[in-house]
Amino acid sequence: MTSTVDTPELDSGSTRGRIGRQVAGTDGIEVKATVADGQIDFALDRYGLTVDNDEQRYIYFFDTPEHELLASGVIARARRTIGGQHDSTVKFRPVSPSEVSKEWAKLAGFKLEADASEKGVVRSASLTVPVEKGLIKRVESGKKGIGGLFGKDQLRFLEMIGKRTINFDTLFIFGPLIAHRWQFSDPACPWKITAEMWRRQDNARMMEFSIKAPAVQAAVAIAGFMAFMAEVGAEKNAEEQTKTRWALALPPTKPAAPEHESKFSDTTAIEAPA
Repeated sequence: MTSTVDTPELDSGSTRGRIGRQVAGTDGIEVKATVADGQIDFALDRYGLTVDNDEQRYIYFFDTPEHELLASGVIARARRTIGGQHDSTVKFRPVSPSEVSKEWAKLAGFKLEADASEKGVVRSASLTVPVEKGLIKRVESGKKGIGGLFGKDQLRFLEMIGKRTINFDTLFIFGPLIAHRWQFSDPACPWKITAEMWRRQDNARMMEFSIKAPAVQAAVAIAGFMAFMAEVGAEKNAEEQTKTRWALALPPTKPAAPEHESKFSDTTAIEAPA
């Protein structure tokens, strides 16, 4: 990335008020900082992160070759976690919290949060559900259709919040990306830090550090975390879709299996919001 970090001045009441309005209605804020490939080895060494103390994941994205889902604000992905729970996620942004029914909060995998980026704070809603082990591999091998990874609640979530439905027959598989994930603390940072390093099929790497904080701490969290990460050359994400767009940069690995096996085969194509 070549963008510069634009951290807010903590003594500015207008800045605190602006950010407060941007995160209003969300459960909290996630502040993300990207480390360029050339600085990744230094960052790993600085924070003592190795493949021996990580959580390894395989991440798959699903989209059309033209990235129509991403362009419409939708992210569809699945994750295989070694030794852990496999899951799938649908995410939509931007959203207006006032238009999101409180009924969704009753579901364990629902999140309504704000993502801080250089272009501002974008509010998003997502729904993650567990996936049966082995199912993601069957989808990858073409034995099952992508629709089988996403449940009725997730599709209803997209229809009600995003005013969209998905035709799984149009989607391709991007990935898997190999992801290493760490959670750690540092005396100089008051928030627990999550680090993720992703590797694409072309061996390109991206590393992202993030923190989560209550909405009332948003302005302090953005400025404080970016100052903390400056040591390793981190930059605040230039846009809220940086990591996903990077993951989709390579051509898809393969088309998805036909959805005749999926109970969601009668869904319509991507539709613009009303």
